[in-house]
Amino acid sequence: MVQKNSLADIRASVENYVGRKVRLKANKGRKKTVVKEGVIENAYPSIFVVKINGGYDTIRRVSYSYSDILTETIEVTICDEEQKIKIS
Repeated sequence: MVQKNSLADIRASVENYVGRKVRLKANKGRKKTVVKEGVIENAYPSIFVVKINGGYDTIRRVSYSYSDILTETIEVTICDEEQKIKIS
């Protein structure tokens, strides 16, 4: 589990999991949360991109900033066969 130290620490931990399957729990406001599964496709200096299978043979790419993790707007859980690791 990653401590809430800084954006640089969060960015480094997300970069380590590029290509891995993740579960995103996004807070959409007014008590609405959305849970999606996808793959971290790429990590850039200020954002990271998650590729989500949208159903009906469609693929969506959603970008989030590292500050979304810091402010707990989204919750990222790495889905590994052996264990689940939460980035926050």
